[in-house]
Amino acid sequence: MSRISVVVNGTQQSHEVEPRQLLVHFLREVLGLTGTHVGCDTSQCGSCTVLLDGRTVKSCTVLAVQADGSEVLTVEGLASGGRLHPIQESFWEEHGLQCGFCTPGILLAAVGLLRDDPQPGEQAIRSGIEGNLCRCTGYHNIVKAIQSAARKMAATSSGAGPARAPASTGGRP
Repeated sequence: MSRISVVVNGTQQSHEVEPRQLLVHFLREVLGLTGTHVGCDTSQCGSCTVLLDGRTVKSCTVLAVQADGSEVLTVEGLASGGRLHPIQESFWEEHGLQCGFCTPGILLAAVGLLRDDPQPGEQAIRSGIEGNLCRCTGYHNIVKAIQSAARKMAATSSGAGPARAPASTGGRP
């Protein structure tokens, strides 16, 4: 067993883990954060996407011990102060989901995309989420939702909307 210490959704966590335990299983089984889904266990679907030190990663490809000393943001950490994150609001308003299984991973991929490119065009959005598979929607409303979230986030950061603190995603490169 190895002891790891990681900040998950702003809360310090310290636990003993098997050295071979995947981050996705640590989040789900040890911390009870079941919003991070296990879809394929082969990194093909993106359902397990989280932000690790601010970077989008498929948590089925990262060992929990590799996350030691890092910050992890899961879908449960997107909402703040009882308010949905703009990406969550936009997915709801633009009907960017159907069954919802892929949604947590796509939300986190979108947050990472919008952090790196606050005003992406349609092609940039499609490219930015290409590692996340949705078997229900055809992506049209997902793209619309990400475009809507980009507009909301731009309005908020320019002072045209309510002030919101972004979720902490770490600062390591």
